[in-house]
Amino acid sequence: MMTLIQRERLAETFTQLCEISSPSRREKEIADHLKQVFTDLGANAIIEDNSATATGSESGNLIFRFDGNRPDVEGVFFSCHMDTVQPGDGVEVDRKGDIFTSRGETILGGDDKSGIAAIIEMMTLLTENNIDHGLIEIVITTCEEIGLLGAKHLEHRLLKAKYGYALDSSGIDKVIIGAPSANKFKIIVTGAAAHAGLNPEQGISAIQVAAEAITKVQLGRLDEESTANFGIIGGGVATNIVPEQVTIEGEVRSHSSEKLAHYTAEIKRVFEATVADWQTSPENTLRPKVQIEALSEYPAMLLSMDSPVIRRVRSAGESIGKNINFVVAGGGSDANIFNGFGLPTAIIATGMDKVHTTDEQLDLNDLVSVTELISTVAVQLTH
Repeated sequence: MMTLIQRERLAETFTQLCEISSPSRREKEIADHLKQVFTDLGANAIIEDNSATATGSESGNLIFRFDGNRPDVEGVFFSCHMDTVQPGDGVEVDRKGDIFTSRGETILGGDDKSGIAAIIEMMTLLTENNIDHGLIEIVITTCEEIGLLGAKHLEHRLLKAKYGYALDSSGIDKVIIGAPSANKFKIIVTGAAAHAGLNPEQGISAIQVAAEAITKVQLGRLDEESTANFGIIGGGVATNIVPEQVTIEGEVRSHSSEKLAHYTAEIKRVFEATVADWQTSPENTLRPKVQIEALSEYPAMLLSMDSPVIRRVRSAGESIGKNINFVVAGGGSDANIFNGFGLPTAIIATGMDKVHTTDEQLDLNDLVSVTELISTVAVQLTH
């Protein structure tokens, strides 16, 4: 497949994709572009689902189906997300040799347009070279960067393929087979407002209550499978007012569902105990309150090395001389959601580097490499 890949065409495709603005919920322009691209490539079906009503995006998720002509090759899907983080408006791609960066104060957009570019080149070379293949479905989701919203509302029963690959990770020659589940939580601590200079003893500082609880919570690396973090905190209205309310947002992640539940419950217990034990005084008998909301963000995934989805990519890698590194990662992605739907999905790295920063970059050689891998996977005999 390597000899069929047109490097400069792939580079041009990637550049064009990056320069189409597509921040989360504003994906219509790139969705329309992709519909035209895959129409021109002869897709047998082009489907936009109804997820936009739930995600608030300008577009639904897209599914492109190429039926193929090889019944002996199992159907497979490849997935990417079309949205990017900010600052992602007005991206101008700069290329020096084989390295792509952004010219201005924006991200590049390799997360996840590197994956989309690889898929477009894969389908282009299969089509123009009349290479026989089985069923191939391409799933392009919205709103991944703001909570995997597109994937969560994907009309996944429209898919015919039973397993697939999400192209969405840094590094190269790497396949992620496991990732943790996560709970996101919001904690609202309510105290009592008072004038901080005239009668502070009549107030209860929500910041002080929250701070006491935070010091009792274990954060960071909890064990070899679990982490916890408070990422956002805000409250108060003025320096001369005892703050009445503080909001804390955070997460717990774990590869173990039991540990996830335990650590989430422990955070709740600490805050509730801190509020319950708060010392009142004769001058002020008011008590603080706490409200805690914990929601499942995504389920864990762990694929067996003997599962068809892993056997297929491993066999493809071996056939073209790649030493694939199979790893368990610490982040969540659309693949977690797909696995939760009962669609085994491994994550293939695309070479993206320094993502979510204005220093983001991508090496064309890595983009060619991942294109070769997925093109081989697409035509790989599995039995």
